[in-house]
Amino acid sequence: MIQSPEKTTLQPIKTATLDVKGMKCAGCVSAVERQLSENAGVTSACVNLVTEVAVVEYLPEVVQPENLADKLTDIGFPSQPRVSQTIEQLSQKATQKRETEQKEQIRGLVIAGLLLFFSTLGHLEHSGGPSIPILNYIGFHWALATLALLIPGRPILVDGWRGLWHKIPNMNTLVALGTLSAYLTSCIALVFPQLGWECFFDEPVMLLGFILLGRTLEARARSRAGVALEALVALQPPIAYLIGHAHSLDQSGIAIPVEQVKVGECLKVLPGEKIPVDGKVVIGETTIDESLLTGESIPVVKQFGDIVTAGSLNLSGAIAIQATGIGSDTTLAKIIASVEEAQTRKAPVQQLVDTVAGYFAYSVITFATLTFLFWYFIGVKLFPSVLNVMEMNHEMGMMITPSPMILSLKLAIAVLVIACPCALGLATPTAMLVGTSIGAERGILIKGGDILEKVHRLKTIVFDKTGTLTVGHPQVTDCLSLTDVSEDALLQLAATVESGTNHPLATAILDAIQEKELPLLSGSDYQTEAGLGVSANVAGKRVLLGNRDWLKAQGVIIHNHAEPLLEQGKTVVYLASDEQLLGMIALQDQLRPDALSTVRQLKDLGLEVILITGDHDVIAQAIAQQLGITHVYANIRPQQKAELIQSFQNHSLVAMVGDGINDAPALAQADIGIALKGGTEVAIETAGIILMRDRLSDVVESIRLSLGTFQKIRQNLFWALGYNLIAIPIAAGLLLPRFGFILSPAVAGAFMAFSSVTVVTNSLLLRRQFPNVK
Repeated sequence: MIQSPEKTTLQPIKTATLDVKGMKCAGCVSAVERQLSENAGVTSACVNLVTEVAVVEYLPEVVQPENLADKLTDIGFPSQPRVSQTIEQLSQKATQKRETEQKEQIRGLVIAGLLLFFSTLGHLEHSGGPSIPILNYIGFHWALATLALLIPGRPILVDGWRGLWHKIPNMNTLVALGTLSAYLTSCIALVFPQLGWECFFDEPVMLLGFILLGRTLEARARSRAGVALEALVALQPPIAYLIGHAHSLDQSGIAIPVEQVKVGECLKVLPGEKIPVDGKVVIGETTIDESLLTGESIPVVKQFGDIVTAGSLNLSGAIAIQATGIGSDTTLAKIIASVEEAQTRKAPVQQLVDTVAGYFAYSVITFATLTFLFWYFIGVKLFPSVLNVMEMNHEMGMMITPSPMILSLKLAIAVLVIACPCALGLATPTAMLVGTSIGAERGILIKGGDILEKVHRLKTIVFDKTGTLTVGHPQVTDCLSLTDVSEDALLQLAATVESGTNHPLATAILDAIQEKELPLLSGSDYQTEAGLGVSANVAGKRVLLGNRDWLKAQGVIIHNHAEPLLEQGKTVVYLASDEQLLGMIALQDQLRPDALSTVRQLKDLGLEVILITGDHDVIAQAIAQQLGITHVYANIRPQQKAELIQSFQNHSLVAMVGDGINDAPALAQADIGIALKGGTEVAIETAGIILMRDRLSDVVESIRLSLGTFQKIRQNLFWALGYNLIAIPIAAGLLLPRFGFILSPAVAGAFMAFSSVTVVTNSLLLRRQFPNVK
């Protein structure tokens, strides 16, 4: 991502997404980012080669996305601002794009096959095969090379020349220079035979054939990498059946486009149909398959009051649902947006690669020029034996000794066409595309390449307790009155005060009075101190409910009546009024069934596991002992959690796992925040990784997937950089003096074409490490 110098401003910054076509390599990415960032009003630009998207932050009073798109279009990158679209429109667009790509791939394969076929036919006689009239005539090879340049090669030549003209050379520029050099030199040799130069019209033909074949295979592999996101986009059905206010399932319902559904309307969903929007069940009972959204293979029973998610499949019974989330507010839409964002955000290493790639084409052109000059003026004199390397010239049908001019030119052309900035550009985004797609299939949303790179260096992982290591649904086990107030009245007072918040302890106390069928009292002026307690006015008195330290700070005297309860691992809250302690309520939460195995697996990965909780030290130690956690911090307030995380960061990268509002500061402070889907919206927004299945073991899965994806990124970059560092010197004739080895331009083109295919294929192999578990 390129930052423009225009950063200090008080004007509101907006974000726009541009669909950008015509990018072929990392050099194109760098050029597009540079062109965007040079516009006044643009504060940053981030471009993704694989998804063909540019995300731009800009000042609306200075520049508009339409102007940016027009400028990119003018320099050869057809662009347009992306407008807000429904999931149905996205689905149609994905289908159309896939069909168009498939047609282009078939066309590319046919053209590449024909070029290579006819070129091979013309060489059969010289390889011991039969002589075919006309095909072994040099005029045929000239015609074939001319047609190859004018028809399949024309877009490459035009785009390459445009890039050179606008001073943003790309891979097409290198290919165009190579093919035109070979073609024009052969034409001169044909017209002026007295020069003694040989013709090599087969080089541009085979070169274009290999490049088209490689690009077609690359495109097919890239389309496979994006299938998971397209599958998500296609989940939402286009039609919903509106039944107004639901009283019965006997109504047939009116079919309306799903984008026209409004919040609060009731919809009928039959067995075998997909849930059209987020909602809650108001009539009926069924089982729902949520596997494509969460990765959870076991169907979930849904009945009155339960939440259902757009895109999930109704399996067994007819139900009526009341819409609670529509359009971009559905869980499905948020997942798609999160995955798209993740595929756009770059790892820091890719930003460095894109910067290097911006100068790659200039470097290759310079190196090719130096190669020609060296061999023509110096190399042939230093190593005269290189001219004794005999070659079969297929156009002339005989073995020839290359002249210094042709030898130098062939080596320079080989340098131009073997260099592959495309592999550099694809190294990170293809691995990211596959990794985030696998995560989406398993209910793991990783928000970007920067998160992946941090996971690789992760040393410490910190857990919240309530709702994270525990199920988050504590139950009231004891209610002790210390005055003449009855236990039921004490519970009523506590429930009334807690009715102003949605903390798990509040839910447990409210559930307790519902079981006893006790009514809430009349309360007002509710206030919440995050992580400490709550207060409200009840019957003209100020009632406080919270932890020991908070009530002490309010002037309430507390004796050690709770020690036996705390030793049992129970959480104790205190109820007071007018600075008098009225009683205590003990609650107990159960550990998640996968908590122990999760902690063990994290330790096996070499991570230090830490527990931070606002609970009493005795409770925290009891939980930690069950899980084998040795580093425990208890009685910690929300802001103190963030401060603790900051202190850990002095020694290592830190991940924080949490789910509640009080975890948000720590999730934001941590290098990597991991939020459970069952958590609050603010916790999910703050986190870098979201676990949609609300399963603690997915913490381990998300780390393993991140590590696996980043390993693929490193492998791809190692291949892409290593390939260019080794291949370019060999193409320049490094092995020629001693071993007599020369790389023809056609073979160099084949190596270049398949280097990018190798990168994409290696990224796809990530799926073998994480096979489908549904």
